[in-house]
Amino acid sequence: MKFPRLAGIAGLFLLASSLAACGDSSGESAETASTATRAVEPTEIAEFPATVGDLTIQAEPQRIISLSSSATEMLFAIGAGDRVIAVDNFSNFPEETASIEKLDAYQPNVEAISALQPDLVVISYDPGKLVEQLTALSIPVFAAYAVADLAGAYEQIEQLGELTGQLAEAVQLSGQMQTEIESIIAETDKANPPLTYFYELDPTPYTVTSTTFIGGIMGMLGLVNIADGVEEGNDYPQLSAEVIVEKDPDIILLADTKCCAQSAATVAARDGWGGLTAVKTGSIISLDDDVASRWGPRLVELVRTVAEAVESVLAKS
Repeated sequence: MKFPRLAGIAGLFLLASSLAACGDSSGESAETASTATRAVEPTEIAEFPATVGDLTIQAEPQRIISLSSSATEMLFAIGAGDRVIAVDNFSNFPEETASIEKLDAYQPNVEAISALQPDLVVISYDPGKLVEQLTALSIPVFAAYAVADLAGAYEQIEQLGELTGQLAEAVQLSGQMQTEIESIIAETDKANPPLTYFYELDPTPYTVTSTTFIGGIMGMLGLVNIADGVEEGNDYPQLSAEVIVEKDPDIILLADTKCCAQSAATVAARDGWGGLTAVKTGSIISLDDDVASRWGPRLVELVRTVAEAVESVLAKS
């Protein structure tokens, strides 16, 4: 498996989930989360000391390092961005991150992190006992591992809000996201029989199954994954061209447009792909790699893009 390549594309969905226990501690499925709206209480305030899991923060952090592109987007969205002093080298949104110091998330330098004197470090991957080393230096570390479903994403936003003194803003954001996503899903027509799809992580081509975070969202939109059952026990299988041609998906979703310059034209030009239903009907959807690989505030954008694609395909039938 092209592990580093996939890590870059999938933004740690594969990397973090395969190396650490992660996701929604409540045990809710993505489907359950879509109907379990939390009441937003604007008066909620964060109090210190603040405890999330095994981590306790004694005072509101003023110097935050984010080694997770998803967490970076969450921090800025809840109003803690002005206290972020460094981010990982994949954090490129919002635009304010362009002027912030960059650190390597996959091979982090403990000395470089310590020299910045952070009072909170957020990670989504723990290489080489990073948590243990930073903890030994009395640097608080929050492990914001890749989530399993939407409930986990909402929860992680609120956890970061609690740890940064932005709890009210975080609860408001997660509630707004949940309401918007539920609305999009409810308003999206479901085909009978269901439309099938192929979700491309890179042109080799690696993909995802329905048991992944992304696959769960696609299922909520009424789509059936052609990768399910092809390689038992592997949630990120590499499909052969023969399998894809045989399964003949109604929709192809490209999450490798930035990294690998893939497009409807490049897909149609692949040997044997020209006869696919998705190619012939023009149902190849170009996604923003970054939006498609993160579990932060822009999830709404991803769900809306796929929902619009579904409606477009149905309109052609």
